[in-house]
Amino acid sequence: MWAIAHTARAGPVILETAVMVAHPKTEPVHADPKQNQILASLPAEDYERLLPDLELVPLPRGLLMLESGEHVDFLHFPISGIVSLIYELEDQSSSETALVGNEGLVGISIYMGGESLPSSTEVQVKGEAYRLSRKIIKREFALGGKLQHLALLYSQVLLCQTSQAALCNQHHTVEQKFCRWLLASLDRLNRDTMAITQAQLSHLLGARRETVTKTARRLEKDGLIATARGSITLLDRSEMESRVCECYQTVKEECERLMPAPKGR
Repeated sequence: MWAIAHTARAGPVILETAVMVAHPKTEPVHADPKQNQILASLPAEDYERLLPDLELVPLPRGLLMLESGEHVDFLHFPISGIVSLIYELEDQSSSETALVGNEGLVGISIYMGGESLPSSTEVQVKGEAYRLSRKIIKREFALGGKLQHLALLYSQVLLCQTSQAALCNQHHTVEQKFCRWLLASLDRLNRDTMAITQAQLSHLLGARRETVTKTARRLEKDGLIATARGSITLLDRSEMESRVCECYQTVKEECERLMPAPKGR
C-alpha cells in the first residue's frame, strides 16, 4: 500500500504514522529514469544524450517545489509520488487544479515562455523525480526532437486538467469532486489505500472540512470506501465511477489519447 503526503499546511505526524502502517512489507525500488512515462518514450539516441544530465532528487511529502510566480529552473520528471498544482486566493482559500504523477512532468513554464506560473507546486505523495536544468531543456528544444513533442502534448493534458477542474469546482458537488480526486490519485499510484487527512482534502478540494467529513462518512456508509485515522481505502471502484462527475473520464481519456501508453500495457 501507499500513502499520499501532506502539503506544508497540513500536520505531518499523523501521516507519518499512517505510512509506517501502510508499508510494512514494501521492498525498495531502484530508481530508473524510464519509470517516468515521458522519458521511457524517448528514442534511444535522445535518451542516451539526456542520461548524463538527469539528476535524481527526492520529493518528500509536503515539499513546496515552487511558489506562485517563482522562476522555474528545472523540469522535473516524477518516477513516483504525486505533485499537485494549487491555486490560492488572498483569503487563503485554495483548490487543486492538476495532478502530476509518473505520466508527466513539472515545470512547463521553462519551455512555454512564461518563466513562472500563478499556481504553487506541492508534493502530495512522497516520491522521487529526475530533473533537467533549464539550459539542457533549451538545448533539447532547439533540436526539435521527441522530448519537445511529448512535453508539448503533456502541456495540453495539463490544460485539459485545469480547464476541467474549473468547471468541476463551479458546477459539481463535493461528493463528485471527492470521487474524482480519489480515483485520479489512485490511478497514478496503482493502489487502493492512501493516507490523507480531512484537513488536506479540504485544502485540495476547496471545500470546508466539515463538508469533506460528511462526504467521507456518506461514502463509507454506502460501502464505497473505508476510512481510518489518516487513511482512505477504496472498496468499490465501479460504484465510485458511477457517482463521479464526467470530469474524471474526460481528463483520463485526453491523457490516454495524447500520451504514449506505459510499457507493459
